[in-house]
Amino acid sequence: MTILTTARLRLEPINESHYERMRTLNTDPEVMTYLNAGQPETEEVTRAAITRTMGRWVEWGYSWWALIRLDDGELVGMACLQHLSGDRANPLEIGWRLARTGWGQGYASEAAAAIVAHAFDVVGAPEVVAVAHPDNAASIKVMTRLGMQYVGMERHYDIDSVVYRLARP
Repeated sequence: MTILTTARLRLEPINESHYERMRTLNTDPEVMTYLNAGQPETEEVTRAAITRTMGRWVEWGYSWWALIRLDDGELVGMACLQHLSGDRANPLEIGWRLARTGWGQGYASEAAAAIVAHAFDVVGAPEVVAVAHPDNAASIKVMTRLGMQYVGMERHYDIDSVVYRLARP
């Protein structure tokens, strides 16, 4: 399993050791505003996500990473490389979810840039996509900062979503 490192973050594959901090993140109503219909995740959903993620690391060689701040070891979020909607027939998607303590500090952009490089240079993806709730201005800003181009609106994860795309250079 792949560990990525940026100037400020260690991206390590999510496993059971991340459960408690993920629960805190996934039950914060502000973090979940544009995710899961705005509802906090249940304990069962978080545990199932960890199990699914660990399986995808084995099957695909990529999935969700925990974003660990290098200076203090704090889990400030999660980010992923996965097949859109979990279907291998779909393009690779990048995504992120940050704790409020990580908002506005560039962690999502930093992690996403490392994941995009990994997707293109190691996985060999021809493109990556990202989706977000149309009101999620912070995520859309990260997408545009990465050089992604707006594709349109599509339905993903039970919400109408903006879709952005970045082709391999």
